[in-house]
Amino acid sequence: MIIVMALSLIVGIGIIAYPAVKFVQKLSPQGSRLDEIGVTAAQAACCDVIEDAAVGGGDHRPDHGHISYTVSPPSSGPHYLTWAPFSRKFYTANDRPPMGNLVHNLEHGYTILWYNDTIAGDVNKVELIERMSDAFSRSKVHVGKFIAAPYSEKDGGDAWPAGKNIAFTHWGGGAPVTQKGYRQFCRDISGAVLRTFMDNYPAANSPEPNGD
Repeated sequence: MIIVMALSLIVGIGIIAYPAVKFVQKLSPQGSRLDEIGVTAAQAACCDVIEDAAVGGGDHRPDHGHISYTVSPPSSGPHYLTWAPFSRKFYTANDRPPMGNLVHNLEHGYTILWYNDTIAGDVNKVELIERMSDAFSRSKVHVGKFIAAPYSEKDGGDAWPAGKNIAFTHWGGGAPVTQKGYRQFCRDISGAVLRTFMDNYPAANSPEPNGD
């Protein structure tokens, strides 16, 4: 009888402890290792990084006005006075801020992962992007300056390269005449590629890295 009670107690503790362990894993950086999310760098089928001439540094426009961008998705440019909340790391088409807000975040050192309608229509792919975003919000990887947001044809600009569904953008710093925008397009989601991109173009390398 004592043995049965002991076994029941152990099983009961296990049932209670398992959700707690999973919760702690989710909160820890190890619970969402960026490099382990998505496919490998080779499988992501990414293009080489594109360098754009940066424009619009300090060019703050009234919120809600129309702004046209020369590249798609924008890697720099005029932007709204207000930036997207620094606490948010993931958006869907239902709650994404206007482009002018997000470009302001680029000026402050953010890297933005943009995903197109193909990815948005795949629940499993969107879940991977949410896991990536969670890695930044929980572990402060790259000081947490990361946002994932959808990009659709209605946002305008040139068409993305054929077969590419993901884009990374960053606004590099320095003197205005030497600033550059950086874009990279990939077919699939890869945390390893994202980490490499952000290692090469860190938050500190931006026009206004100390903005918060």
